Amino acid sequence: MSHIAITLKAGPELADVLVAQLSDAGFEGFEEQTDALVAYIPEGDFNEDILREIVAPYGVGYTKETIQQENWNAVWESNFQPVRVGDFCGIRAAFHAPFEPQPAHEIVITPKMSFGTGHHATTSSMIRLMQGLSFEGRRVFDFGTGTGILAILAEMLGAAEVDAIDYDEWAVNNTLENLEANHTQHVKVWQADTLKEISGKYDILLANINLNVLLQFMGEMRRLLKPGGVLLLSGIMPADEQQILAAAQPQGFEFQHKIEKDNWLAIQFGV
Repeated sequence: MSHIAITLKAGPELADVLVAQLSDAGFEGFEEQTDALVAYIPEGDFNEDILREIVAPYGVGYTKETIQQENWNAVWESNFQPVRVGDFCGIRAAFHAPFEPQPAHEIVITPKMSFGTGHHATTSSMIRLMQGLSFEGRRVFDFGTGTGILAILAEMLGAAEVDAIDYDEWAVNNTLENLEANHTQHVKVWQADTLKEISGKYDILLANINLNVLLQFMGEMRRLLKPGGVLLLSGIMPADEQQILAAAQPQGFEFQHKIEKDNWLAIQFGV
C-alpha cells in the first residue's frame, strides 16, 4: 500500500491545528519539522479536494509525494529521533544506542507509518498521565494503539492483561513487531474500528485518537470500564475541552486531571 506525503509550510501553532483537522480527514501519520508539517495518508484514502478545503483558510501551500510501501521505513529512519518523557520513559528505535542515563522504562519501536512514535504532545502527555496511575495487576484496553507504545508501557508498569485495537492493518502489523521487540507477554492486538464487539471489562482504558472518535465512542468506553476504572483521553485541543467534558459527564465520567502541552490536552476521568 502506497502512501501520499503532504508537506505543508506551517509553524508549530498552525501545525497543531492542521494535525487535528487532517486526522479527521483520514491522515494517520505526522512529522513535525521546524517550519513544516508532513502528513501521511494511504493513497486510496487521499482526496485532494478535502485537503484544499482544510488548508485554504490558512493560505498554506503544500507539496505532494507518493511513497511506495517498500520505501516507507527508510523515510522514517532518516527522520526518527529518540524521545524521553523525563526520567520515566524513553522511546527509541533499534538502530539507536540505549539511553544514557537510562529512564525507568525504555521502549524500542520500529518507526513505521503508525501514529504514536512519542514525538507528538498527545502521546507524551498520555505517558505522563500513565505515570501517575497504578497498573499492577490491572486489565487495560488501548483504543487506537498506533505503534503499541501505550500498550507496551502498560505491561511494563505491571498490567496483567492488555488488549489493543487499531482500525489500520499497517498499524496492527507494526504493533505486533513492536510487541516482539519489547518481549511483551500480556498484550493482544487486533484490527477493529469499533468497540461494539468488545465485551470485557477493564480497569484502565487508553484512547489517544481524535475528537470526533472520542465523542462517538464515549458511551462505549464507559461500558467497558469497571466501577472505579480510569479513562485517559488525548487528541483534544484546548478549545474542545468543554465539548469533551459535556459528553463525558452524562456517561458518569468524573474529571480528575489534565495535562496541556503544545496546544494539546490529555484528560483523566474516573468512574
